Amino acid sequence: MKSAAPALGAIAATVQRVGVLLAAGVTPAAVWSYLAEDPAADSVARSISAGVSIPDAIADAGRGRTADERQLWAAVAAAWAVAADAGSPLAATLLELSAAIRDLAQSQRDITVALASPAATARLVLVLPAIGLVFGTLLGFNTLGTLLTTPIGWCCLVVGSSLLYAAARWNRRMVRSALPREQTPGLELELLAIGISGGGAIDRARASVSEVLARYSISAARGDSAVDIVLELSRRAGVPAAALLRSEAAESRRAARSEAAEAAQALSVRLMIPLGVCVLPSFMLLSVVPLVVTVLSSISLAW
Repeated sequence: MKSAAPALGAIAATVQRVGVLLAAGVTPAAVWSYLAEDPAADSVARSISAGVSIPDAIADAGRGRTADERQLWAAVAAAWAVAADAGSPLAATLLELSAAIRDLAQSQRDITVALASPAATARLVLVLPAIGLVFGTLLGFNTLGTLLTTPIGWCCLVVGSSLLYAAARWNRRMVRSALPREQTPGLELELLAIGISGGGAIDRARASVSEVLARYSISAARGDSAVDIVLELSRRAGVPAAALLRSEAAESRRAARSEAAEAAQALSVRLMIPLGVCVLPSFMLLSVVPLVVTVLSSISLAW
């Protein structure tokens, strides 16, 4: 499995640099031109120069990239659009978003590490049938002929190959199930906090967030229920809603990080199941059984 962590880490670094430059007073329109050495940032800068709005230019930076990268650039675009509409400061949000993307990249690295040992073992086992066939040939037994020209060899070939295919499908399914399902946990809460921080009404901020999420095709995993709970708590406790929303968004990111770490640790154990159930029996069928059949056939002919 090819890790997506380097690409996600590059996005996190770019978003962090943008946040730092904004906090230092660089204008939003100019900040991307200072990062022209980064292909994505250079694409944003060129789109802005062509008259495209900054949020749309950021979203366009995800074109031609993986689904994860497109979602992350769309999240950055959404945060920028809400902040521009509400007149809210954006630097702190971008720094938080960059940290969330780094957590996602670390989850990808953990999954890649978890997969490395079982994958290396599986590759070694897959080589063993060829070694067994060569070993049988060197001993003077026609193991390959038994595998390809006899009924029992055909059965071993079909069943062994089917087991290898099943193991590959099983591995891919388990890896997909361990991948983080939400690329930007807590994003809707963070966006609403941005909208409220600009001094606007809550209803207007929620409408702005909903419109931006729809524009950039971002699904809100937790929906309106989480927002309603936080806003009700803010009303009852008499505390600023923006602070509670950001706290809840941070909690969502921490929960997602913990879930990803647990999934990666469990994956390293679960990936051994296809190895024992499918790959090792396949080795026996493709290598050991034909060799034994060939040896027994030679002994019977000798008698």
